[in-house]
Amino acid sequence: MMEHVSYKARDCRDQHKIEQFLSESRVGIVGISGDEYPYAVPVNYVWHEGSVYFHGMGSGKKLRLLADNPSVSFTVYRENGTISDSVPCKADTSYMSVMVFGKAERVTDVCEATGVLQKILDKFTPGFYKQAISEKMVERYRSAMDGNAVAVIRITPVHITGKENDAVPDFAAGHGHPGGHPGHPGGHPGHPPGMGPS
Repeated sequence: MMEHVSYKARDCRDQHKIEQFLSESRVGIVGISGDEYPYAVPVNYVWHEGSVYFHGMGSGKKLRLLADNPSVSFTVYRENGTISDSVPCKADTSYMSVMVFGKAERVTDVCEATGVLQKILDKFTPGFYKQAISEKMVERYRSAMDGNAVAVIRITPVHITGKENDAVPDFAAGHGHPGGHPGHPGGHPGHPPGMGPS
């Protein structure tokens, strides 16, 4: 079944923008079924050649569930902030989100796994390691946690949806408004001191 964005005004179909967002973001939530509750877990990832890749311990819960339930969702979200309004229930959020629906499988090709692990290092620890990872290193590596080889997972998209509200926020994400709060006399036009969306 194809997934669709129901709020059409927020539907983002710009493939370049979606891919750029997936490339630049650092954390996504993998949604997996098959347990008593749906298992949604955050992972560091890379977007590479049209697929999502992440890695983990060879014996972790993710791998156990994915082996029997390869159909997954993968969500990446960025909140920019809040757009205020003189009517509280009309306040809104500026954001971008992408959902990838697809099949997850463990990468068995050592060349592909090595390339992906190098991309993960380049993204999350740029310039830190002087030498590139070798296939031999990947084959020989064993986790101190479980004694298993590192697992690289690929999510091959079947369908991707994007949503956005690109309005410029006047409450930046994670920060209060510059006016209209205790300690900030005068307030903000349309908001008495201390009022506004929280």
